[in-house]
Amino acid sequence: QVQLVESGGGLVQAGGSLRLSCAASGGTFSRNAMGWFRQAPGKEREFVAHIDWSGGITTYADSVKGRFTISRDNAKNTVYLRMNSLKPEDTAVYYCAARNTIVTATTVDRYEYWGQGTQVTVSS
Repeated sequence: QVQLVESGGGLVQAGGSLRLSCAASGGTFSRNAMGWFRQAPGKEREFVAHIDWSGGITTYADSVKGRFTISRDNAKNTVYLRMNSLKPEDTAVYYCAARNTIVTATTVDRYEYWGQGTQVTVSS
């Protein structure tokens, strides 16, 4: 059973930056494809970015491409999401997710494990 704990959220002004972290435990982290998703009030949870087991393959939602960077440190069992040039529309609860496979995916139903989420609020 994999446990995920996110941190690093907060309140930031538009144009600012944040780095989210997700610490994993209880599994073999290097065998898990990892993803970040977000959910704004009244909206469905949506894909943000994912990274394969090695960190060599990453994919981003069009809305964050060029502004967000996903990375991982398998020695620390941690995945990161660096968010630059933040916009008010990036405001949401951000969730870390893990798959029981090295293969990445972009849909919520393909991820078996989820963190509790961390709030990101971007003021205009």
